[in-house]
Amino acid sequence: MSPRSMDWACRVKTECPHWALPLLAVQFLTRIPIPAVSSLSREAVLDGLKRAVIWFPFVGSLIGAITALTIILVEQWWPRLVAVLIALVVEARLTGAFHEDAVADFCDAVGGGNDPEHAREIMKDSRIGTYGSLALLLGVGLRVALTCLLPAATLLVGVVGAATVGRLLAVMVMASVSPVASSNTLAKDVGGRVSVRYAAWAFALASPGLLPLVWAAPFAVLTIAAASMVFITWFRRLLMMHIGGSTGDCLGFATYAGQLVVLFVLVAA
Repeated sequence: MSPRSMDWACRVKTECPHWALPLLAVQFLTRIPIPAVSSLSREAVLDGLKRAVIWFPFVGSLIGAITALTIILVEQWWPRLVAVLIALVVEARLTGAFHEDAVADFCDAVGGGNDPEHAREIMKDSRIGTYGSLALLLGVGLRVALTCLLPAATLLVGVVGAATVGRLLAVMVMASVSPVASSNTLAKDVGGRVSVRYAAWAFALASPGLLPLVWAAPFAVLTIAAASMVFITWFRRLLMMHIGGSTGDCLGFATYAGQLVVLFVLVAA
């Protein structure tokens, strides 16, 4: 085999094909098994995860659609509160409570860490502390309360839009904050600092989940955009001060916070 052929063969083995990127995003953000990507090498999967982040908002839209449709279906027989609680159980099973776990770990780290290194050590601890327990209780409680208060006209687009914006904000955090340099973190696995081009693609792929919300509540969307920018600015400073960069738990917290931002605005609109 010629050197050129060997170079091509190695590149094929380590590069992830484009068709696998959305499937890797689904596999990463949910518990859904994707047999089609099982044949990829570890190197190809790591390469794919770095590029699959552009699909995170789109996958978020799909997750939000499942949650919203569950609420609408269950609400035919039971009150909204019961429907929302059942929908969140379904979502937790679908995602493995991925982001809720991140909320608890992040708040334990920020609340209990004396310095960035200590905060990162706390974040690695699988046990949940007082700050994490309280944050998880308040976060889920706020999400339940706000979803129950959504008008029927914006329930579907609101829940889908919130799920989309949440994952989009995680990508924006990747674009604005470098991952922690001193350890192997989830933020590094999914690509470290995202380029402007990847962020633009993430915005484009978020459009299916956002355009219905823009149509239903255009002025609220402007407020959501402004609030999201304020959050990113504040969150970036918080991460650099308390963590020293981003980690997977930081991205998960941003996702959950993004959902709450959307719900707060829609309920107040």
